[in-house]
Formats: sequence, C-alpha cells, structure tokens
Amino acid sequence: MAGLNRWTAAALAACALAALGGCASMAGKTEQLVEVHTILDHREIAGAGCVLSNEAGRWFVNAPGRVRIQKSEGKLTVHCKRHGVAEGAEAVASRFDAGSLLGNVVVSGGLGYLVDRKTGAGFDYPPVLTVIMKPTAAQAQASQGASGGNAIY
Repeated sequence: MAGLNRWTAAALAACALAALGGCASMAGKTEQLVEVHTILDHREIAGAGCVLSNEAGRWFVNAPGRVRIQKSEGKLTVHCKRHGVAEGAEAVASRFDAGSLLGNVVVSGGLGYLVDRKTGAGFDYPPVLTVIMKPTAAQAQASQGASGGNAIY
C-alpha cells in the first residue's frame, strides 16, 4: 500500500508540473516589443513617424525605434511617413506559438486555447518589422527637376 501512495504522489506531481508548463501562455505575456525600420531606395531612413495598429489598439514610434504593442490574433498594420520625403505601409500576420497552444488544449481541454485567442498571449508578431517606403509626389518631382527631366544613360 505504501508503494501505491508513492506512485500516486509521483504521478500527481508529474501532472502538476505538466499543467504548469501547459498553462504558460495563459499566464504569459500579452504584450510584445517590436522594432520598426524604414527603407527607401535600399537605404534606411530615419525620422519617419509610424503608427502600428491591430484589433487590440494603436501605437506610435519614430523609426528606427522600438515600441511595446498588445499582441492579437489578427494582423498588425504599420503605416510610416516622413513628411515631404516618403511613406509606406505593411501588414504583418501574427503567428501562434504551437507548443504553448497545444499544451493548453491538452491540459485545459481547450479552455487555454480560447483564453490565448482572446488575450493574444499565444500569438507573436515578427520582432523586427521593415517598411518599404515610396517617395511622396513632392519628393518625386524634386528629384525629376534636379535631373532636368532627362534620363542619362
């Protein structure tokens, strides 16, 4: 009988540890730090103001720079603009963390998955976001005027 209690205690301890590991994303972070870079003509440009937004909110950062955002299951839209120079936009899909989500499904019978979807804790965006910028109309005209409008080959 004493051996049975030892096995029972060991099994309960193992289940408790597995449950804690499986619930990591339920108690995990719902925020993420992302870094934003802006590129124009194959070079990084500084000083562009960027607005990041998803279902959970909206955040602002000057590129290049970092900002803490609320994670979400949905896409993250990044719109950047440097007045009189260039602007650009990108949409980035979130990716789910398969390990933590599957652990939550097994341990919590699906409740953890639902919590992670609602809070965004089981999803991540890429840590570095690159926005390809295009010259604004004023900048394009200025560069055309500088070359006289003629192409030189």
